[in-house]
Amino acid sequence: MLSVKNIDLYYGASQILRGVNMTARKGAVTCVMGRNGVGKTSLLRAIAGQQAIGAGAIEWEETDIAKRAPYERARRGIAFVPQGREIFPLLTVEENLQTGFAALPRAERYIPGETYDLFPVLKDMLRRRGGDLSGGQQQQLAIARALVMRPRLLLLDEPTEGIQPSIIKDIANVIGILRDRGDMAIVLVEQYFEFARDLADDFIVMVRGEVVLSGTSEAMNEHEVRRHLTV
Repeated sequence: MLSVKNIDLYYGASQILRGVNMTARKGAVTCVMGRNGVGKTSLLRAIAGQQAIGAGAIEWEETDIAKRAPYERARRGIAFVPQGREIFPLLTVEENLQTGFAALPRAERYIPGETYDLFPVLKDMLRRRGGDLSGGQQQQLAIARALVMRPRLLLLDEPTEGIQPSIIKDIANVIGILRDRGDMAIVLVEQYFEFARDLADDFIVMVRGEVVLSGTSEAMNEHEVRRHLTV
């Protein structure tokens, strides 16, 4: 469903991504791993349209979207959950969820009941302001907001960062449920190796803006992957 082909990305004079290739399949989780600063977030931002690429192609559902605006990609079913969550702290939980309506046609602007099945804690907090939630609850809200968009491609940037272990387990369960439905491709950026390993169907490992390892989870050499993750 998603094919990233030989992309370069620059911030000013600095080259951040160098000839990066990756794919993400429907019904599978593709994990992007690497140390801090190797370009993982930049790769997701490029796919979501928040950062222009300098060369290469990004194909989604057999269409090159590299020159499409972020809102056009959202309307094509691409949802991005950024690192740090970026919920609206002064809006209520319900209002935060409703911001996901922006990419939807008017007839679909409602919160699916499945949202509360996946994240039951949110149903009890609809009137509470987003900024009053714990970090783990805010992360669940950020993912739920993305799911309101009915995405066919879900981009998750380090969803375990700063989250307590019990909610990490809940988030892993949700990702597994979404994958098993079979109608969504999921790209997960993660530094927590065990979390990524247990969820990954496919993986890539990045070093200094380049892909140095890639393959299926069955073919993963855990020692080699860990070697590129340790500082």
